[in-house]
Amino acid sequence: MKTLRVMVIDDEPGTRLGISRALHDFRPRLDEVTEQIDYTVTEAESGESAIDRMRDDPPDILLVDYRLPGISGLEVIEQIRQRKLDALAIMITAYGSLDTAVAATSHGAYDFLAKPFTPDDLKRVIGQATVRLLLARQAEQLAEERRRARARLIRVLGHELKAPLAAVEGYLRMIRQRQAGNDLPAYDAMLDRSLIRLDGMRTLITDLLDMTRLEAGRRDRVLRQVDVASLARKAIDTVMPQAAARRIAIRLHATDPTTMLADPVEIEIMLNNLLSNAVKYNRDDGNVLVTIDGDEDRLCIAVADTGIGIADRDLPGLFGEFTRIRNEQTCGILGSGLGLSIVERLAGGYGGSALVHSEPNVGSTFTVALKRDCSATDGSWTSSTGSSSQPI
Repeated sequence: MKTLRVMVIDDEPGTRLGISRALHDFRPRLDEVTEQIDYTVTEAESGESAIDRMRDDPPDILLVDYRLPGISGLEVIEQIRQRKLDALAIMITAYGSLDTAVAATSHGAYDFLAKPFTPDDLKRVIGQATVRLLLARQAEQLAEERRRARARLIRVLGHELKAPLAAVEGYLRMIRQRQAGNDLPAYDAMLDRSLIRLDGMRTLITDLLDMTRLEAGRRDRVLRQVDVASLARKAIDTVMPQAAARRIAIRLHATDPTTMLADPVEIEIMLNNLLSNAVKYNRDDGNVLVTIDGDEDRLCIAVADTGIGIADRDLPGLFGEFTRIRNEQTCGILGSGLGLSIVERLAGGYGGSALVHSEPNVGSTFTVALKRDCSATDGSWTSSTGSSSQPI
């Protein structure tokens, strides 16, 4: 339960008492707010005393009389605005005219309540103010989270790009200085390492662009019936050169029907990320098994490898952005740390989830469960419920 503080500023004791009684057991049902709300009420007989109390106990909602002894209700509202207090003010007065309402709102009042008013009138205005206040605070919290995420993104990008850029620069300087003499084949290893580093940076940029488009909702979904098994074969062909170089066998087992309503590009992105990881984190002469099956409502894609596996301590947060497991076994493996986060976000757009089961030095199985008909979902890119890093 969330408790909001209401301050009543009025020189009439009867008005203050009536408002306090009306809000004492008030528990509004608000469609826009999920948590239950109640209110505590404090009273002030003048604007000066109200301002003094706000220093130690700032309210969330103020009910301010237009005419007060000493400073006016408008001056109280102006003080709130100047001090940048996170509170909504409602002007109450017996002088209910359009000019008064305009004056109150121009000074920062949220709403206007003319005397005499009933308890229902009061509760209606308080309920509306509550929704406005909580939604505004929620929006500010989201904006702050975005600012922190943007700062973290810049910091991580700087770290992830600094090392490969330094490596490429170092190799180029060695080539320019002819440190290996005039024997051109002697420079092949330097060029190969530079190309690998550049490929890693390209992957990072591609994954980052995919993530940005998903979060911004700027990619239009093109939904049609697609054969996921056919897309899986295409994804296998894409990673086959890397797999063949390390003698990693890839098999596909699909149980009909393997069709679903989906955007083929999104399914390809998920398959490519899962298969790329299954090869990168596998052992030489290892195996990858792609299994596609499901029921009438859902289609499951499971990618199992015989690789290095993941320790239990590394499972939490595995699907987070820029999450990479760093140890002796992974230090030479390049990656953006965004692939699994993209997989999970895409799965959420299909009313599904991304899960992992892993055992160190044995292998990992990543499973994505998707609704066959995603038209029943809103298509928003939400993360799954937090169970993504738990064993299935």
